[in-house]
Parts: sequence; C-alpha cells; structure tokens
Amino acid sequence: MDVDGRLHQGDDERAETFPEELADALVGVQRLIRRRLRAEMPLAPLRGAEVELLRLVAARPGIGVSDAARELCLAGNSVSTLVNQLVRQGWLVRGTDPADRRAARLLPTPAAEERLAAWRRRRADLVRRQLALLDAADRDALRAAVPALRKLAVTLREEADQP
Repeated sequence: MDVDGRLHQGDDERAETFPEELADALVGVQRLIRRRLRAEMPLAPLRGAEVELLRLVAARPGIGVSDAARELCLAGNSVSTLVNQLVRQGWLVRGTDPADRRAARLLPTPAAEERLAAWRRRRADLVRRQLALLDAADRDALRAAVPALRKLAVTLREEADQP
C-alpha cells in the first residue's frame, strides 16, 4: 500500500495468503517449543491433550469433566479417557462433588503442579533465549502482536462456543 492508501499489485496476494501463513507460523512455533521442552524434561513426555487438560485443571481446580470437555473443545468421552490416564499416572485426583455425588471434580496432584511450574519456567527460559537472538525490531513486533493474538484467541473461543 502506498502513502495514499492505494493497494500495490501483490498486496491482494499477500492478504490472501496471510491467514495460512500466520496459522503455519503459530503451529510451527508451538511445535518447536513443545519438542524442545520434551527433550529437556526429565520425566516421560505427556501428549498435548494431556498437558492441556492438566493446565486447565491447575488453573481451575475442581472443574468437572463435562466443563473441561467444553473448555478444551473435546468430546466428553475423550476427556474421560484423558482423566483416567492422568489419574493412573498420578497427575490428577478425581474427587466427588459434594453437591452431586455422581459428578467428579478434578484436582491436580502436587507432582502435577510441580511439573507444570517446571514446564512454565523452562518454556519462558527457552523463549527468552530465542528472543534474545532476534534484533530489537523483531522483538518489538512480536511484543506488539501479543494483544492481537490474544484477541484472535478470544474470537476463536467464542466461535467454538456457539451452537
């Protein structure tokens, strides 16, 4: 686009490919962070869905299985399977809801909380090291993009919540 706001040839093509390029970049960064962290973690790796569920339960202790399924946009039986696996591995405790004895309330174990805290520290350290390798303009561009990325996440969540 020029100073008068007119599109240059090629701007339309870039606008068309931008959503795919952005999605690919986000997925690529997430995948590389996850792989690097798995290589550094002393414990057996957890699958992505297991980590997401653990993080959700740690953020919202006492959440029920159906609420967790809704929050993660997963089928209830899939979350039940994940819960069973994480309970067997010692990462989650399934408690009983005092208001409804049939409903389970999920709580992270102290070991899970420690593991998540270590993972967050390692993730922050990894990203901090990589950001330091970028020039100031790139770091500033990434910092400026964070609010827009958070808004994008909100709109994606809102759309997923619609029937």
